[in-house]
Amino acid sequence: MSQQIAQIITSYGRRYIVRTADQITYEASTRSKRTDYACGDFVRIQIVNGEQAVIERAEERHSLLYRQDAWKSKLIAANVSQLIIVIAAVPSPSEALLQRALIAAEAADIRAVIVLNKTDLPETTAWRERLSFYETLGYQVIELSALHDVGSLKTLLSGETNILLGQSGMGKSTLTNALLGEHIARTNDISAALDSGKHTTTHAQLYDLDAQTKLIDSPGLQEFGLHHLNVTDLPRYFPDLRHLIGQCRFHNCSHRAEPNCAFKIAAEKGEIRAERLALLQKITDELS
Repeated sequence: MSQQIAQIITSYGRRYIVRTADQITYEASTRSKRTDYACGDFVRIQIVNGEQAVIERAEERHSLLYRQDAWKSKLIAANVSQLIIVIAAVPSPSEALLQRALIAAEAADIRAVIVLNKTDLPETTAWRERLSFYETLGYQVIELSALHDVGSLKTLLSGETNILLGQSGMGKSTLTNALLGEHIARTNDISAALDSGKHTTTHAQLYDLDAQTKLIDSPGLQEFGLHHLNVTDLPRYFPDLRHLIGQCRFHNCSHRAEPNCAFKIAAEKGEIRAERLALLQKITDELS
């Protein structure tokens, strides 16, 4: 039997839905207990029958977004070119999650955009001010209300493979529905059959916005572990700190108690934010 190339459009951990170039979908499993496939992966499959296939191996990835804590890693999505981090003032968002997602995007060389959703809420003002700092780092911040108008975001997504990331309650599903409109129903029929018995969405799902634009909706996150990163590379993932790399007296400087630390000197002079240095130190501690 011949093999075909398909893309994983839904990932359930050990079970997947894959779609071939001619838009035929199959429920797919792996030959072994491998679970290191992600939504967005292109894979080589062996078709079993009209509904089922077996994944033989993955094709080369252009990018991989994943998180890892001290115990295990979790693949989020593969072959994405743009990360959309969704924030809303209610329920209380986690700036730590935002910071870590941005670092992960930098490490994976994926463009990151911040969406401030639910702008009709009065609590939005404080977050608008807080997010202005990230604009100074070069990240685009888009304000919208998913219930009213998502036109500005739709334009930005065009031609990219995008992933929506954020905590539960930030409005990612509402945003997805608004972007897809009626196109969401067809894919959901398949997903619902495989996901029966689950009360919350626990899988990543890829949708087509048009022929050139893809959107991956991911489960809500509460934390974003960065244990997959090398501690010595950390400063280069901070756009506001990377210019200081190589300026410390010691090449293995921990940016804490060492003399002539360029990072500490810059913080003391107010050239960088002290809390950004503190974040670098905190993540360094986690990875050391």
